[in-house]
Amino acid sequence: MIILDTSVWIEFLKNNPEYYSKVKDLLENRKVLAIECIFGELLQGAKSRREIEIISLYWENLPKAIIENGWIEAGKYSSINKLTSIGVGIIDSFIIVTARKLNASIWSLDKKLNSLLNKEEKYL
Repeated sequence: MIILDTSVWIEFLKNNPEYYSKVKDLLENRKVLAIECIFGELLQGAKSRREIEIISLYWENLPKAIIENGWIEAGKYSSINKLTSIGVGIIDSFIIVTARKLNASIWSLDKKLNSLLNKEEKYL
């Protein structure tokens, strides 16, 4: 399974041809896990009611990546690895912890996030 970071979702929702067909294929094959904080970020940036509806429909229909104590684990991971000092926030920490617990890969365009992942944890 794959967790799409906010950056990839944005490119997909903008119909960027470099990402659209790949993401569409993953969605159609039920390979994408949804994380609540990512969808919160997407909804925060929505520019219209229509965008809110589209994002909400994806949220409602995708399998959810849920782990118990995820935010606590993310906080510990961030603290141990001193991630705030390199500009990596709690949401990225949460994404990493969730992916590792669920053995999922992460597709992100964020250089800082990608720098924390090993080769097997990255999608594409």
